[in-house]
Amino acid sequence: MRYAKWVFWGVFWTIILGFLHYTLPQHDVARITETDVRRITPGENRLFWAQADIGSDSSVADRDVFFISAVLTNGRVMVYRNEDTGWSWPPYFKFDSANLHAEAGDLRSTAAAPQWVVIKHYGWRAEFLTIFPNAISVRAVDSPDVRIIPWLNIIILTTLAAFFWGIYARWRRWRKRRADPMVDDIL
Repeated sequence: MRYAKWVFWGVFWTIILGFLHYTLPQHDVARITETDVRRITPGENRLFWAQADIGSDSSVADRDVFFISAVLTNGRVMVYRNEDTGWSWPPYFKFDSANLHAEAGDLRSTAAAPQWVVIKHYGWRAEFLTIFPNAISVRAVDSPDVRIIPWLNIIILTTLAAFFWGIYARWRRWRKRRADPMVDDIL
């Protein structure tokens, strides 16, 4: 029974941490090489795609999606999708995918004359599942050695840690005051 408890808590925290890693914003320093628009029909990986754009016909299965291709500072290639999140999850309230596409197109550069940018995104890149992270914003930086402090992530994770600690502390206090004396009386 003890192992089942550890497996349960291990799976629970793995799901929570995976969810947070997927939805919290991340930052990549990269050089944009290309921006394009592709016709996409989400299939089995539908969970990792945003809804159809706000104001679009949601009954249509396929839609146009903006993409941003980039090369990271370590030389790896990364492809980002650029979709509006609208009012849905995650709550980035992104309605400007066309503007972001134009900004990214303006910041394109070559390896000979690199223009480094910070791409803020959420999500994962998995080639075998055809999953792309969703770009939230793009801003130019002077060098690839820029220091990025993820303040939003720090605030959210600190708040969540305090919340879970509060629940744990109240649970222990309740157990010590109510449950343990009741069990001692029975035994």
